[in-house]
Amino acid sequence: MRKALPLLAGVGTGVVAALAATAVRADAIDGDWCGPDGRHLEIHGPRILTPGGNQHTGDYTRHSFAYVVPASEKDAGATVSMRLLNEEMVSITPRPGAPAETWLRCKSRPIS
Repeated sequence: MRKALPLLAGVGTGVVAALAATAVRADAIDGDWCGPDGRHLEIHGPRILTPGGNQHTGDYTRHSFAYVVPASEKDAGATVSMRLLNEEMVSITPRPGAPAETWLRCKSRPIS
C-alpha cells in the first residue's frame, strides 16, 4: 500500500494542473472558435486569425473582441463584434445590424 501513495499523489497534482489550465482558458475569449458553417477564427489577446485567414489586430478585453474586416475579405470594412457567453460559446455579430451568430470552441483543433 505504501508504494501506491506517491503514484496517487502525482495523479492528483496532474488533475489539479489540468483543471487550472482549463479554468484560465474558459474565462477568456482567447482560443479557437468554430462557426456553424465550418468557418473558424483564433483569438490571442489583441491578435486574431480571421475566418478569411488573415492575421489582424483588434480591440480585446478578456470577454469581448472587435475588429474591422480586412480589405481582402468579404464584408471588408465592417466591424465584427464578439462577446463571450460562457466557457464554450461566443456571440458574434458579423457587421452592425446583422443577427448574432453563436460559435463554439473548436474541439478538434489545437489552440496555437
